[in-house]
Amino acid sequence: MATPPRPGSLDALLADIRACRLCEAALPFGPRPVLQASARARLLVVGQAPGRRVHDSGIPWNDASGRRLREWLGLDEAVFYDPTQVALVPMGFCYPGRAGSGDAAPLPLCRQTWHPRLLPLLRQVGLILPIGQYAQAYFLGERRKPSLTETVRAWREYGPRLLPLPHPSPRNVGWFRANPWFEHEVLPALRDRVRAALGTQA
Repeated sequence: MATPPRPGSLDALLADIRACRLCEAALPFGPRPVLQASARARLLVVGQAPGRRVHDSGIPWNDASGRRLREWLGLDEAVFYDPTQVALVPMGFCYPGRAGSGDAAPLPLCRQTWHPRLLPLLRQVGLILPIGQYAQAYFLGERRKPSLTETVRAWREYGPRLLPLPHPSPRNVGWFRANPWFEHEVLPALRDRVRAALGTQA
């Protein structure tokens, strides 16, 4: 018989998060919290919320956005999905459904309830990657620029521990074409910082 997680531990908190039903009435496909974390993780990736494919599979970033993100980071699936190396903690843990031409915003109750308890337990994290406007608002606060493009372009201002990124969604292909500096300037620095955080060689 498996030993139950110790009360107050990260494992106990993750079990509570995965059993969460707080937003059930507002979720068109029901609750299915999706995240990955370990107290040993050294890289924290913070996205918006799971998409429909991730909701169906229960695997974070298991879609075209995830493939592009792993290319940006220079990580294969074995490392990316190793919770002792990489924590994957979106701003909302459940798929919020559709709104207009894309997915709805993450429900704020999720972040308000769980992030203040979860993030302090990730003490080994040396690099945080806030992806998209919701994560950047949370982690950068008043240091965030008026637009996502300006925020990402100012990546050097946020120090060695934070590096804001656009969302790697295929829907953003126009942004990537309009901002070639991202590929030439940001991605090489991103990969260097990821290698440094994980203690791997180029």
